Amino acid sequence: MSTSTTRRVKLANLVPDFYKAMIDLDAVSDRGLDPKLAHLVRVRASQINGCAYCTDMHSLDLLQFGEDQQQRITLLPVWREAKKFYTEQEQAALVLTEAITLVSIDHVPDEAYDGAAAVFDEKDLAQLIALIITINMWTRVGVTGRMEPGHYKPS
Repeated sequence: MSTSTTRRVKLANLVPDFYKAMIDLDAVSDRGLDPKLAHLVRVRASQINGCAYCTDMHSLDLLQFGEDQQQRITLLPVWREAKKFYTEQEQAALVLTEAITLVSIDHVPDEAYDGAAAVFDEKDLAQLIALIITINMWTRVGVTGRMEPGHYKPS
């Protein structure tokens, strides 16, 4: 990681229309999905992308939405070795999250897509894909802007 002290631009301040459009998109990205599932997806994509701010934010949100197992959050980076803590639907969502987040590696393999399609109806699958795309957008804002964790307070 760079040790540059260059100040990063703040998109919210300098391109407010774009930033507002991101917020509007985010507001509809998880519509109809279980909030715990949505935040698990957000946390996992944030971890993969190395966005400390988003990882912190969505871990706190997950706890706020009633996640009572801190263990599930702690084990999320190694969820495949801890499958018993995640439902079949959550596992399929995590596979798809990883595939879409790492799209340059395998271009979303059929196995990842088909696994999610087997446990989500078409509408929820489309919504899940929208959510994954949106959190990946946000993590790029966080990483590029070097947003620091520890400032977010769940509402």
